Amino acid sequence: MKTRRFRLRYGRGEIAFGLPEARLLHVLEGRERPALADLPAALRQALEHPVDAAPLREIVKPGDRVAIPVSDITRGWQRMPETLPVLLDVLNEAGVPDERVTILIAVGAHRRNTPEEFLEICGPEVCHRVRVVNHEAGRPECSVVLGTTSRGTPVAVNRIAVEADRLILTGGVIYHYMVGYGGGRKSVMPGICDNRTIQASHLWSMEPRPGGGRSRLAQSGITDGNPAHEDMMECASLAAPDFIVNVVPNLAGRICGVFAGNWVSAWRRATRLVDEIYGVEIRDKADIVIATAGGYPKDINLYQTTKTMDNAVHAAREGGVCVILAECVDIREPLEFFRWFDHPTIEEHDRALRADYTIAGWCALITREYCRRCPTILLTRPENADFARQAGLIPVATIEEALALARERCGKDDPTYTVMPNGANTLPRMAGER
Repeated sequence: MKTRRFRLRYGRGEIAFGLPEARLLHVLEGRERPALADLPAALRQALEHPVDAAPLREIVKPGDRVAIPVSDITRGWQRMPETLPVLLDVLNEAGVPDERVTILIAVGAHRRNTPEEFLEICGPEVCHRVRVVNHEAGRPECSVVLGTTSRGTPVAVNRIAVEADRLILTGGVIYHYMVGYGGGRKSVMPGICDNRTIQASHLWSMEPRPGGGRSRLAQSGITDGNPAHEDMMECASLAAPDFIVNVVPNLAGRICGVFAGNWVSAWRRATRLVDEIYGVEIRDKADIVIATAGGYPKDINLYQTTKTMDNAVHAAREGGVCVILAECVDIREPLEFFRWFDHPTIEEHDRALRADYTIAGWCALITREYCRRCPTILLTRPENADFARQAGLIPVATIEEALALARERCGKDDPTYTVMPNGANTLPRMAGER
């Protein structure tokens, strides 16, 4: 039988393997778009001709204090070292010197990033030009209370952002397993909000009924009616962003779209490009789904890898098996993530999460939901094995072991396969499914 070879990204390297071509249902790569040939020029064009907004040079005034939230180390794929220098140059040309600009690392409820990671996130040039600081969600004195959403979420936002004359959001847009899409309002909530805001807003990712688990509407690609997304939009609106610069990556991880202007409508245009690239139609669900997060930093820890699990489950039949490739060099981060697996059942986990909601707890809950739906094998570092088992996953150290175990667990002598080389981004949908 003819074999098809694959090389999937894993950490900073690759994993190679072969599958019988006749049993391969899908290779879900999305639709490739060419990278922008000249990203700085494309960004300048977007800043000069924004969506539903005046050019940035007209929005800022000479001497303005400007705050720019930038995603943390887990979103290093956004290529900020290529875009931030251009943004700063345009601000300089409009009369805003570097010393009046602060970059906020929008860590949300994630850990603080290190100075070495600042260099990786923003680039050495930017770190030498402007002040770069972590947002501190756990310190209420670092935030300012702005009001309450219609759902009752108390909104407190980073003081630097609130007291700045202009707030410019940045980020990248891909699918997001809770609020439909990343980017846009996520730079504010959870990016630079207080922990109390983050916890209260994200509680809308749960079904209202106790024990109901994850909301059926808090899913990738869904914004209409998604209560978590809608509450997040209200949170961001209270911060009143003045401008946004969001990017969309192609399958190779290069920037293929730049969207600047109004923080809502420019972002929505970016989400439409995400659908065109990463929304993939499938005709059937596989016995075995093999998915990679896409290498570092998308597989930096298990917490981030849950996004890949979420997409992979959409392509697997009920009772099928998912094989997830994720090196997880920092598997335990955030430390709180693994505490939730101390609850002996999903039902007890659900009750505890409603009483004391955290994002890490929600990610742990949906990890358990995935494993209940279909066994999940994690190809990772050998030293991660105990942590993987704690989360309900089946750890293996080689692709050969993973495939043999998957064939055994799926209960089929001649299983079908689907491969997802961009598992963190690619959303499978059955033909005809909205």
